[in-house]
Amino acid sequence: MKVGLFFGSFNPIHTGHLVIAEYIAENSGLDQVWLVVSPHNPFKNKSTLLSNTHRLAMAKLAVDDCKKLKVSDIEFKMPVPSYTINTILRLTEKYPKHTFKLLLGADNLESFTKWKNYEQLIDLSELYVYPRPGYDGGNLKNHPRVMWIDAPLMEISATYIRNAIKEGKSVRFMLPEAVYKYISEMNFYKK
Repeated sequence: MKVGLFFGSFNPIHTGHLVIAEYIAENSGLDQVWLVVSPHNPFKNKSTLLSNTHRLAMAKLAVDDCKKLKVSDIEFKMPVPSYTINTILRLTEKYPKHTFKLLLGADNLESFTKWKNYEQLIDLSELYVYPRPGYDGGNLKNHPRVMWIDAPLMEISATYIRNAIKEGKSVRFMLPEAVYKYISEMNFYKK
């Protein structure tokens, strides 16, 4: 099985994540895309992060009825901070018959050489890169292990959503309905 791995804090998961994941799942020859909920990305501030349990619950609600999208909590059982290379090695060991492809935005490709063991990571897993406004992929954009996916440009960000909720603005259509309801009921991201 060919599986695309879409890593993220998903704080919260939003329609931009889902549009990209579904587009890649349907248009790149992958059998599935797994949304890997990361406990702590070493490049991000942990202070605004909801608990693993809530972010995982929202991701599962978001893909509940999607055949090709699944949610993984594999990094919850690994040391923090999360390093993609360690996760890929663990998944390869756990699912030896699967082939894993790493999904990332052009913004992350530009900083990919800062990732832990990035050379080994690119050897283990082809990179499926989707466009991000203002980024061209940097030095690795023409690497033979980089495959560009012409996915829709999505300018929705979890940071914007958190700030908008804090300011009392509506974000209803930026989130899957079940996730919007969950956030509202739990009073997440309010002042």
